[in-house]
Amino acid sequence: MPRYLNVGAAQLGPIARDEQRATVVLRLIDLLQQGAAAGCDLVVFPELALTTFFPRWYLDEGDASNISGDTTELDSYYERSMPGPETQSLFDEAKRLGVGFSLGYAELTEPDNVGVVHRFNTTILVERDGTIVGRFRKVHIPGHEAHEPWRQFQHLERRYFEESNEGFPVFEAFDGVVGMATCNDRRWPETYRVMGLQGVELVMIGYNTPMFYAPDPTQNALAGFHNHLVMQAGAYQNGTWVVGVAKGGIEEGVESLAQSAIIAPSGQIVAQAVTIGDELITARCDLDWCKQYKETLFDFERYRRPEVYARITAQKGATAPGATKQDGVIS
Repeated sequence: MPRYLNVGAAQLGPIARDEQRATVVLRLIDLLQQGAAAGCDLVVFPELALTTFFPRWYLDEGDASNISGDTTELDSYYERSMPGPETQSLFDEAKRLGVGFSLGYAELTEPDNVGVVHRFNTTILVERDGTIVGRFRKVHIPGHEAHEPWRQFQHLERRYFEESNEGFPVFEAFDGVVGMATCNDRRWPETYRVMGLQGVELVMIGYNTPMFYAPDPTQNALAGFHNHLVMQAGAYQNGTWVVGVAKGGIEEGVESLAQSAIIAPSGQIVAQAVTIGDELITARCDLDWCKQYKETLFDFERYRRPEVYARITAQKGATAPGATKQDGVIS
């Protein structure tokens, strides 16, 4: 019997800098309820779905300005527990409706065994009974660390988040094998292949992607094309469904890409958002369709040649033929 999973991609429009968590959670609940009405088993929310995209500002941890009144502005964007007092209602509604979800947010951990607090760009997977069954912390952190005032706006993810060392796990949930990635992770083929080697059948990806790319503005016009290109390639080359979900529109003066999409194992887009605001798109995903690619053209066991791929994990930067590397400099 085919394994059908009804999936909703819950695109969000802008979230203002001073918008309260409670208001955002109500928006998420509304989209979850729309998903339930459409027969969804699973609703996918974007990256950093609870707050504005705060890496666009240079904020000191000791900055006196704040939103919540009792923490710095920077710390106010992070979640210290999940669910927490302001997000519990989303979990309660998911359980009541019998609809699972994935949710991206900024995570502030408890101190580790040496007293260090960690900050991650995190996504969790919640089953239909409201329980957390999976967690992913963003691996490929883009942007920069230092204040760069020449930019129209900052992209300080590398200042505010740590790179995860947990890799790309997959989870047996929703009657299939599912995994998660976040924003910039979608641009790297290794993201999909590592999960593909674990038999993934559905990859959920939330993103916040500005339409203006300061290091090379010539890429701006291709933002939508590149967004779909990498996700469609990842789906096809690994025989998996991919659900890419945006927080789009003009947020605090910065225009971000929308174009959320649900992509089949064939690489075809089967559903796409048509607005730049809060919008739910859905698709009936046949997880067994994945076998048509996993057991034919991309039969990894039969066709892969890992013995000739060693360079992929042994080397980080590109090295031209004949070049030697000394003290970090290619000559």
